[in-house]
Amino acid sequence: MSLETTLILFKTDCVEKKIVGEILKRFESEGFKIKGMKMISLSTDTLNEHYAHVADRPFFPEILKFMQACPVIALALEGEDAIARVRELLGPTDSNVAEKGTIRGDFGVDTMRNVCHASDSGESATNELKRFFEEDEIFSY
Repeated sequence: MSLETTLILFKTDCVEKKIVGEILKRFESEGFKIKGMKMISLSTDTLNEHYAHVADRPFFPEILKFMQACPVIALALEGEDAIARVRELLGPTDSNVAEKGTIRGDFGVDTMRNVCHASDSGESATNELKRFFEEDEIFSY
């Protein structure tokens, strides 16, 4: 096991449903440590970079509209094998196939309205943390 820090974005559906605290509690109950947290409005440039892998798809404008509907909350979370464990707690990207008891199974609606984004690898976590946090916004304690 290795100590990792991963990025989680509480998406607009999560913020609008007022379930951020409930989901954050699930992560903290699993022993994860908050290293940074902030509410932000996402620019089109940031979203183009973050979703570059689907930016050429016809549904991308819908993603932009959804992710800019209200501010999101960016969370830097640390723990043993955090990347895999967080993704396990979230469940599959498609909330329709996520099991009850997972975050997406309990609160998500579909593939886009799935409450949270989480880094899927060490490389993604490194890049995404840099995208959403300045160096002095991630704390060691």
